[in-house]
Amino acid sequence: MTALVLHRFPLGPFPYDRWLDGLESGVVMIAARDRIEGGGERVPDGPGGYRHLEVVDTFDDEELVDRLALDLAHEYGVTHVIAHHEADLIRAAGLREKFGLPGQLPAEVLPFRDKVLMKQRLAGAGIEVAPHTVPGTAAEVRAFAAAHGLPLVFKARDGFGSIGLRIVRSEEELELRLAEDFAPGSGPREDLLLEAYVPGRMCHVDGVVAGGRTVMAWPSQYQYDLSSFQADGGARVDLTLAPDDPLTPRLLALAEGALTALGGPADYAFHAEVFHTPDDRLVVCEVAARPAGARIRDVLNAVFGVHPVELASRAHTGLPMPAIADLAGGERLAPVRMAGQVLMMRRPGTVRSVPVTPEEPWVEFYGVFAEPGEVIGRAAISSDFLAAAVLSARTRAECEVRLRALGARFETEIVID
Repeated sequence: MTALVLHRFPLGPFPYDRWLDGLESGVVMIAARDRIEGGGERVPDGPGGYRHLEVVDTFDDEELVDRLALDLAHEYGVTHVIAHHEADLIRAAGLREKFGLPGQLPAEVLPFRDKVLMKQRLAGAGIEVAPHTVPGTAAEVRAFAAAHGLPLVFKARDGFGSIGLRIVRSEEELELRLAEDFAPGSGPREDLLLEAYVPGRMCHVDGVVAGGRTVMAWPSQYQYDLSSFQADGGARVDLTLAPDDPLTPRLLALAEGALTALGGPADYAFHAEVFHTPDDRLVVCEVAARPAGARIRDVLNAVFGVHPVELASRAHTGLPMPAIADLAGGERLAPVRMAGQVLMMRRPGTVRSVPVTPEEPWVEFYGVFAEPGEVIGRAAISSDFLAAAVLSARTRAECEVRLRALGARFETEIVID
């Protein structure tokens, strides 16, 4: 067996050579130079622990990546294709279909990538989603605004990472947006999703499905506004909900229902975002058939003692999974601790100082992604961090205290002119 991994992340946090060391013919990887260097890593001189490591400058060259993937699949007799980035799910599914390989196929990916189809499936299963439309013209946007009021949420129909997401809060902003999105003489659009604004705190449920059943899942709650990543200069805290929080079982049950409605494959990681409204409703925002971004993967690793990407990858390739071997039918892994992340976004300027490395034993991950003297730009996506840390604790309350204390340190010690 040989796995082809499409990888547009830094290499260090994803040791596929170790995670999949039971594969008879090893792992072939296509990696992105810009993501490796952007994570503060050096590009390897050779394949390291991989059977073959192909490094491209960027995955933005879609034609090059497609050609390489096809060539490597042929050359190495690939039996499994692994992709854990939203932008690569369709590409990986197409390769599986072309070569007759197991895993998620294009028709199964579509409900997770096309936000309109996603919402149709969820609503059809009785799961509440925001009122929405695909406006072809500016007039249709104005009609939707008249029916649902402001604010309105504009996003790409197949977007990810909050790229292009915009919350319009005033009539003046709306007209500016319409001038940008519906230029005179342009035809009707089909790629834009317009949603009514849902108030409340955003929660998320993350986990892994293996063998067709959910074996890992736990809810967390963002303590910040996801869409503010380009303007937020302070510490952003996100942490798990406690086992005895009344929201915990509700969110777990809702995520299970959403996955069933969307019809995911037998083995995959997932990330579901859910609004908890002031009147105590749960409204599904989106569900992705891939691991969460930011450092949520490390949070789950701290909570359960097993990395969700490792678990999902081993499930997909049919390798043994000791972490879940003793689970009875219907059982999920139980959390062993609480955890969360504290993040500082990139913002434009010259970096003058970065945080002192925290040395407390509950620091599960710490990273700074710029150096003093470096000139950096504004965050392009919601995972463009300047600094990030994952902390753990026995309880959620204790974890939050630790996260906010470190966040205060970040805000003091990071200086950007």
